[in-house]
Amino acid sequence: MDIAYIPSPSHGVVHLGPIPLRGYAFCIIIGVFVAVWLGNKRWIARGGRPGTVADIAVWAVPFGLVGGRLYHVITDYELYFSDGRDWVDAFKVWQGGLGIWGAIALGAVGAWIGCRRRGIPLPAWADALAPGIVFAQAIGRWGNWFNQELYGKATDVPWALHITSSTDGRVPGYYHPTFLYESLWCVGVGFLVIWADRRFKLGHGRAFALYVAAYCVGRGWIEYMRVDDAHHILGLRLNDWTAMVVFLLAVTYIVVSARLRPGREEVVEPDGDTPDGDAVDLDKKSDSEAGSKADDEADETTDKKSDAKKSDAEKSDGKKPDAKTDTESDEPAQSAQSEEPEESVEATRGEAESAKKV
Repeated sequence: MDIAYIPSPSHGVVHLGPIPLRGYAFCIIIGVFVAVWLGNKRWIARGGRPGTVADIAVWAVPFGLVGGRLYHVITDYELYFSDGRDWVDAFKVWQGGLGIWGAIALGAVGAWIGCRRRGIPLPAWADALAPGIVFAQAIGRWGNWFNQELYGKATDVPWALHITSSTDGRVPGYYHPTFLYESLWCVGVGFLVIWADRRFKLGHGRAFALYVAAYCVGRGWIEYMRVDDAHHILGLRLNDWTAMVVFLLAVTYIVVSARLRPGREEVVEPDGDTPDGDAVDLDKKSDSEAGSKADDEADETTDKKSDAKKSDAEKSDGKKPDAKTDTESDEPAQSAQSEEPEESVEATRGEAESAKKV
């Protein structure tokens, strides 16, 4: 008797005339749209402007795709550069093979460039986009279902994945659908980040760090279940070690950031809105502050001028009247001096006349 199982698609591509429509690519594209849509809503709620998330995603998404592909090719180089392999296949992204670690790392570089061009802080943008990114991962994992890849150990559980392809060393059978496990885990992480961000007002990149840490926990046990070829270090798959290191870095960032920069950014973008809906135009604010400063300087200058005029008036009222008084006081003296010669002349004449009489 056949057991219940999740069927795999017979093929992962549909041709629309000469144009191939691949399920893997569709999942990636839908995931990007969901991430940008949700990130835009969260960015506006944080006080940002509509469309900013999409503008920065124009930089982040291409960088992320290149980074994801580079990580996959480097860690699984034997699939493309060993004997009997064609290195050109390394550029065939549609056949699957994107490492989330490289996608996030190089995607962050692209986002940093976009944020610098817009003059906004990268951590705030990453916090707004974090749930959208993990939801995009949940959708993107279904691309592995279309390609019949990244499944787990053989099992007879009712939700087993039925693999029918025998290419690239696959063995048809029933396996753990690790793509489904990771997809569901990502959905849970997304809702966890949304809840924690509302509850604790996470800021300065801590919501993004929480997403990274929570994802690494799930990726660790899911990676352990996979049976596809991978490099091992001390008995563990390379991605297990990567998940542990990244988890420790994310937790450390949350702790240190909370101590150094507690709380959340009040303003995340110039010309944006505050979370309560009041517009915040930093340019206008600076102009108004400059204007008020100029007004204060003008008032201060006017006060100084009025004080100077008042001082001059006091001086004119004090010194000039004194000078005038001195002049007036000198005039009687001068008149007295001018009258003294006339009196002396008359006295002299009188004395001369008396002498003649004698």
